[in-house]
Amino acid sequence: MPQKVNLQEKFDLIQEYWSPKIVGELNNQQVKLAKFKGEFVRHTHEHEDELFLVVEGVLFIELEDQTLELNSGEFVVIPKGVEHKPYAPEEVKVMLFEPATTLNTGDADSEMTVRDLDRI
Repeated sequence: MPQKVNLQEKFDLIQEYWSPKIVGELNNQQVKLAKFKGEFVRHTHEHEDELFLVVEGVLFIELEDQTLELNSGEFVVIPKGVEHKPYAPEEVKVMLFEPATTLNTGDADSEMTVRDLDRI
């Protein structure tokens, strides 16, 4: 049975940065929420596109030849194979849409890799 999701209530449950939480699924895609702050690892997703939607705050994504600045209400799709590095000087709340197979650090296995995502 369909259930509505209150984004603010879900974000309030997230205590750590860079650790996405699953809040929904559709067509082999997962809808994830995360809080970002600080630096993340530069990485690539070989087989998956990734959508970053900024709900609150400002997110920067370094690409090979430019840095994107995403403000509240803006999103970007990072195509598979494109190296990127997200960072957030201040806390930012982000919604992610990506295939269920997507690993948060892509090809850059590190201490920031989250293999078993929680559902909230």
